[in-house]
Amino acid sequence: MATVTVVRYKRRKRLGDDKSPMMYLLKPKAGESKIYSIDSLAQEIESIGSLSVEDVSHVMKSFVRAMKKVLVAGNKVKVDGLGIFYTTLTCPGVEQEKDCTVKNITRINLRFKVDNSLRLANDSTATTRGGDDVRIVYGEEVRCRRKRR
Repeated sequence: MATVTVVRYKRRKRLGDDKSPMMYLLKPKAGESKIYSIDSLAQEIESIGSLSVEDVSHVMKSFVRAMKKVLVAGNKVKVDGLGIFYTTLTCPGVEQEKDCTVKNITRINLRFKVDNSLRLANDSTATTRGGDDVRIVYGEEVRCRRKRR
């Protein structure tokens, strides 16, 4: 079972509104998560399979290149047991149709929708979902400081 450490922090419900009520939220504890590279994942796969690190690394790099090619074309990529990768556009609205052009796009986002088989169940709540479970534990409490204007 995986363990995720979270911390509780306090902030306003509406961030820019000083009259908004204060509320407590949880977020993952900073510095607890690791970033895995293709090489580190390849070593992990090598330890549980019969492929070499070089073979796994080459396949994963090819997978990333193929995924980029498909996503840039505006398509989606479904990885069974993981989820769906897709792109969205950020574009401000305009009043006139003639003013709505490709130049208005300010950002292209890469999004990810989790596959149902990967949705992790929090063991601190009652659930009927199967699959992998995650144990949520509290870390130290942090206080967010906001900048004075």
